[in-house]
Formats: sequence, C-alpha cells, structure tokens
Amino acid sequence: MRHRLYYLLPDVESSRQVLNDLLLARIEQRYIHFMTSGQELPPDLPQANLLQKTDVVHGAESGMLVGGALGIALGIIIVLYPFDGLTSQAAIVLIAAVAGVLFGGWSAAMMGVALPNTRLKMFYSDIDHGKILLIVDVPARRIREIEELFSRRHPETRFGGEEPNIPAFP
Repeated sequence: MRHRLYYLLPDVESSRQVLNDLLLARIEQRYIHFMTSGQELPPDLPQANLLQKTDVVHGAESGMLVGGALGIALGIIIVLYPFDGLTSQAAIVLIAAVAGVLFGGWSAAMMGVALPNTRLKMFYSDIDHGKILLIVDVPARRIREIEELFSRRHPETRFGGEEPNIPAFP
C-alpha cells in the first residue's frame, strides 16, 4: 500500500534537486508530481495530472452513491406502480440501480473536473504565493526513509502532510 506525501517547495531549482534525489532513492517518476497555481513548470518536472488537480474522483464517488440510491428508489417506484408487461421486479430494481450508479458517477465526475481538489485546499494559499507542491506516492515501509532524506538534504522544504489510503489509481 502506498502513502501519499505532500511537500511545499520554494522554487523550480529546489524542485529539480528533490526530483533527482527521489529518483536516486529509487522512487519511480510516475509516482512523483509537482503542482503550481498556474505558472508553467519546465518539461523535466512531472506535472500533477487532472485526477490530482481536480475533484473528479470525489465527484464520481459521490455521484455513484447518490445515483445508486436514486436508481433503487426509481426501481422500487416502477415495481410498485408497474407498467403492462413487467415480469421480473428484482431485475427492474437492479437495472435501475446500475443505471443510476453509472449516470450519477458520470455526471458528478463531469462537474468535479471543473472544481479544484478539495484534499489540496490547505495548500492553495501557499501555491498562490509561488510555492510548488510536491505530491509523491511511496510504499508505507519507506516513509521514514523519505522523510529523513528531506530533512537531511532539503531543509528548505516544508512537510505538508500524509494521506495513508490512496487509491490504486491515479
């Protein structure tokens, strides 16, 4: 299981040094992401992707939950007030629930893609003032090693927190 660590970095040069040290510590580049408020990062620094910058994942989760509940309710209403020719009531409820989950997840994800990530809310003021946010996913057994690397080699960074249960994707 990977844990997501957040660090605030002062500038691009510091970000490059951190990236090099993480790569030397055998953290794969696909688990390292940098985020700014709008300034373009150099191409050698991997930028945070859409799933990390926006609330699309949270929106999809919420939408599937609400859509599933509404789908079940719609299925029950259809069963209670049937149309001619309906034979399998359980199948109707199940189909309505699945349709609700799919539609709710899709529609809420489309809304979430336009919103900033709520998990990063505490970092937005620092990012707006020119800091760079580092998001790095590390195996749980290596957290202490990475924290020691940062304290020893990069005192200019500020630890921003840890997220212990990150999803398998993104």
